Amino acid sequence: MATKAKSAQWSFKGLDRTGKSVKGVLEASSEAQAIQQLKARGVMPDKLAQKGGGTGLQQEINIPGLERSPSLKDLAILTRQLATMVNAGVSILRALSIVTAQTDNAKLRRTLEEASAKVESGTALSAALEEFPRIIPPIMVHLIRAGETGGFLDRSLLMVADNFESENKLRSKVKAALTYPAVVLVIALVAVAAMLIFIVPVFDAMFTDLGSELPAVTQLLVDMSNAMPVAGPIILVVGVVSAIWWGRNKNTEAVRRVVDPLKLKVPVFGQLNTKIALTRFTRNFSTMLASGVPILQSLAIVGATSGNHVIASSLEGVQEGVRQGRPIAESLAEVDIFPEMLIQMVGIGEESGAIDTMLEKTADFYDDEVETMSSQLTAMLEPLMIVFMGGLLGFMIVALYLPMFTIFQSIQSM
Repeated sequence: MATKAKSAQWSFKGLDRTGKSVKGVLEASSEAQAIQQLKARGVMPDKLAQKGGGTGLQQEINIPGLERSPSLKDLAILTRQLATMVNAGVSILRALSIVTAQTDNAKLRRTLEEASAKVESGTALSAALEEFPRIIPPIMVHLIRAGETGGFLDRSLLMVADNFESENKLRSKVKAALTYPAVVLVIALVAVAAMLIFIVPVFDAMFTDLGSELPAVTQLLVDMSNAMPVAGPIILVVGVVSAIWWGRNKNTEAVRRVVDPLKLKVPVFGQLNTKIALTRFTRNFSTMLASGVPILQSLAIVGATSGNHVIASSLEGVQEGVRQGRPIAESLAEVDIFPEMLIQMVGIGEESGAIDTMLEKTADFYDDEVETMSSQLTAMLEPLMIVFMGGLLGFMIVALYLPMFTIFQSIQSM
């Protein structure tokens, strides 16, 4: 029985049909097969070498799980480049070859190489990308499929790029609002830990030598300091394990069913999370409808891409209402999560036949709301975090010096 040759990765550098220098990585079972694939892509190789074939320091080391997943920015650049080349008349296969060579992200590059091989064998681009759900978002697959079906693939790719760029901008706003409070909180925790480990024991030894009775707050700090050698490593291990568990399970159905409703109800940040989820829903829904994706299919996709389980589960009821022939606005009105303005805008869009335009305007409105609320939160949290950090450290300092005042008073009364 013949055994199938094991495929390997080959790095190449060469010239395409236009004389432009290209480079990249492909998978083949032999050097001859690699050359054959390059010729099929219209590439004349100058250099071709098997990756990972060296030894020692020359051997390529790939550690599974540590490679960076492609960001929205990576996907936006990819789709915009593809749209430009498709609009210029470049074939899909050749366009994929070019963008693959220019992609820096290793996971995305391997995905594009495998997708190129499938497209070369006759598979549609959307079907090829659909086999990589961990790398390619479903909204990108369905928009590309709509473009392939309707004959406007370049416009669909541009819509995908615009959508990803808007989503990336939204995430940047939220990160900017939360970075400062997070940094201050970490600094405060490190400062408290440092005082408990290095400073409190010095005072504890001094108080022990003096033989004075410690106030309750000072005794509390001393007990916490004595517990740090045991509690510190335990807290660190629990924190690391919790972070790893959260990273692996935060997107599971069971976790999202519990956590996502809390995100919308937490004080202050609940309103921000709600507006972020509504922004994603309206923008993705607008993009899907503008690309010609059917309403029911669009509702199913935007529910999965809204980023919140509450909206995703609510849209299941909306889908059922639309399936029964009811207007979208009427179905949305039965769900508490959707505000009146959104419902009215959708209703106007249905009446005028421009629901995608109305949804886009609504998305822009919520986008501005997120930006305004993020700025307000940052302005509010900055002084609050400074007061919190100063109060915490001040409390510890007063607690440490409080016994000294008692001692001085005892000496003066003698």
